[in-house]
Amino acid sequence: MAEDASDLPEGWDCHVHVFDAGAPALTGHYQPPSRPLAAIEALACAHGVGHLVLVQPSVYGTDNQLLLQALRQSPGRHRGVVVVDQNTDEAELAAMHALGVRGVRFNLVSPVGNGMAAWPALVPRLHALGWHVQWYATPQALETVLGLHRATGLPCVLDHLAGMHAGLPMTDVAWDHLAALAALGAWIKLSGWYRLQAQAPYTALAHHLLRVAGLFGDRMVWGSDWPHTAFSQDELPAYASQWEPVATGLGQAGSLQARTASALRLYG
Repeated sequence: MAEDASDLPEGWDCHVHVFDAGAPALTGHYQPPSRPLAAIEALACAHGVGHLVLVQPSVYGTDNQLLLQALRQSPGRHRGVVVVDQNTDEAELAAMHALGVRGVRFNLVSPVGNGMAAWPALVPRLHALGWHVQWYATPQALETVLGLHRATGLPCVLDHLAGMHAGLPMTDVAWDHLAALAALGAWIKLSGWYRLQAQAPYTALAHHLLRVAGLFGDRMVWGSDWPHTAFSQDELPAYASQWEPVATGLGQAGSLQARTASALRLYG
């Protein structure tokens, strides 16, 4: 990395967003405040986390400039996941790769999320770069995601516990689709607890988390989902509260060392 790694905490937060209140945003969703890279770097470092995965938020569509500018600020230190369309050519993707981008995101949940129109054109380009596909999807969409990855062999990363919310029965067919994705080698993000019909300290998700851990093993990475767009800015959850379900629910498998090792495999 361009920075002296010995000066940085070793931990990874694999799901954060950066925002600029002055940047054009898509209507029909939240209006983001300014949340610059320096703010999350300082907060994360105070908790033993020196490396971030910046994920393109839905409100900026395919305009990834804010994310790419953030990657330029700390060359080599962080990674990125972008949103692109079928018109994004190989040269643009290669430039993103040089900055640290390692995947593209499809958001099937947010009101201004992106659908799968770009999928056919992107598949060969993603294979060539060695990138993964990150999905923000509902449990009901996992069957579709499974079919796409079976057909293409592209690496798969599932946001926010794959949407397996606290109200989802353990007998729901979505668990079968999730197990099949895990068998294909998919990864899952331990993040977004408050998006899963649970409230802090998120004990309602304890059994779901253990079942997910049994399926994915060491192909799990943690993310804070900072700056927590599901909350008003005067009610943001504490950063450490987003790590607590992993540490308490998974024991040694949820240690910072274990999650750092997984993040390095996926992003490093």
